[in-house]
Amino acid sequence: MTVTLSGCGSSSASGDVTLKLVAADYDVAGGQSSKKYWADLAAAFESKNPGIKIDVQIESWNDVDRKVAEMVKAGKAPDVAQIGAYADYAAADKLYSADQLLSVPVQSNFLGPLVDAGEQRHVQYGLPFVASTRLLFFNKKLFKEAGIKEDPKTWDDLKDDAVRLKANTDAKYPFALPFGPEEAQAETMMWLLSGGDGYIDPVGKYAIDSTQNISTFTWLKENLVEKKLTGPVAPSKLNRKEAFAAFTRGEVGMLNGHPSLVQAAEKAGIQVGQVALPGRNGKARSAMGVADWIMGFKQNGHRVEVGKFLDFVFSDKNVLDFAGQNALLPATVTASEAMEKDPAHLELRKFLHELPTSVLPPVGKTSWASVSENIKGNIGKAVEPGGDPATVLGRIGRAATAAENAE
Repeated sequence: MTVTLSGCGSSSASGDVTLKLVAADYDVAGGQSSKKYWADLAAAFESKNPGIKIDVQIESWNDVDRKVAEMVKAGKAPDVAQIGAYADYAAADKLYSADQLLSVPVQSNFLGPLVDAGEQRHVQYGLPFVASTRLLFFNKKLFKEAGIKEDPKTWDDLKDDAVRLKANTDAKYPFALPFGPEEAQAETMMWLLSGGDGYIDPVGKYAIDSTQNISTFTWLKENLVEKKLTGPVAPSKLNRKEAFAAFTRGEVGMLNGHPSLVQAAEKAGIQVGQVALPGRNGKARSAMGVADWIMGFKQNGHRVEVGKFLDFVFSDKNVLDFAGQNALLPATVTASEAMEKDPAHLELRKFLHELPTSVLPPVGKTSWASVSENIKGNIGKAVEPGGDPATVLGRIGRAATAAENAE
């Protein structure tokens, strides 16, 4: 869908500048909330900034990254894009850096982990638009039926609770483990972090096949999968969407989830418990963070105007309006503090607490897109019958290193 709030050209006879904005549609129910948000924001910005018009184009998440890539390839880059990835455009020198666009108060207001994830070669190009973290969800009713009285705090707790859920309830999935290709890279990262490691080493190089990561997948295979605690669909075939849907039907005892699942489950009458993902011997060292990005393209030369617009986008009111209506987390410190104090967002507080110390995927690497696809397609093999975690992670790790060296 497209909302044209001004003329299609980059400027008019009066000297006005028109900024082209392409943004993603977050309304998964097919409504108009994203369209209305950007229309209202653009109108408010235009009223305060005579001479700058905003032409808004909203695209579904299925299409938005491809549409922007096609525009850039055709030499018709938008001035501003709110999409899923920035690294390729930054590497090709097509983006303004954050310090070229934003005022100092706005640039310094982003949460630290999101700044780090938005950097390429220590320069920030990706501006975090909204964020999310992941927690362990559990079905309170099923926990009660299974006689589980305490929240899980360690991997042994997860295994023991899954055993009790299988023995004492009708849960189809005592622990849903979606390593299917839809979003296996995220599920993988959550487990790697809970095992004490992650995708990259302290100097920023891929370390997917580290000893600790192999140990993590060995534990999963031996303690959850081989004990038949992960449900009727093999983890390598189970996608996140299917796992989440099963949770809202009351068929899942535990799984890793994001904020929007809270709303969906509660609408379905599921009482949801949430805890930080347990680690091997206690709380995981950090949660996985996720961010979507907004960026300014250089092509049309509208640096000053883009900067004014993005300063406006990141005002607390606008940040909170969008994050709140989509059950997502603000990317800025002041908006996060305001959301935490707001009783209307009580269900997001545990996610907010995890975000400042979260770790994001290595989205600043141009190799990450291919590495992520490799993980999606192959990581589930590590826990399949006859699968060997060391072999699978080793193969993925070697391919990641090769892709990194080719950057």
